[in-house]
Amino acid sequence: MARRRSNTLTEVELEFMRVVWAQGEVGTDDVDHALREKGRDLADGSIRKILSILRKKGYVTRRRKGRGFLYRARVAEGQAGRGMVSDLLGRMFGGSASLLVASLLDSKSITRDELAEIKQLIAKRESGSSKRQ
Repeated sequence: MARRRSNTLTEVELEFMRVVWAQGEVGTDDVDHALREKGRDLADGSIRKILSILRKKGYVTRRRKGRGFLYRARVAEGQAGRGMVSDLLGRMFGGSASLLVASLLDSKSITRDELAEIKQLIAKRESGSSKRQ
């Protein structure tokens, strides 16, 4: 059975995007350096391939500089996160936000501070004053 194509980020793609979001505009050498600092050693061809995949998925744009390219985020970090949550919500929880939240609360020990913050977010949403970041 063929693997389903997903527009959401894989773990490695997310690592790359964090580099792009942090630095603004990057070349393959910039990505290589940032990932090596985190203990990930990839060949130049692998870096170019993943950046190409990110471009095809619409997460980055590129512009020519000399013989290479510079890559810039096309999708903001918050927008990408919301997309990933939306994908998870649909695939795992059948679109039920309450099941997703219940699973989160059951699977992680939530601190009192986190719970208070969640309650504040719910209150803002209920009052209609929620602003997405």
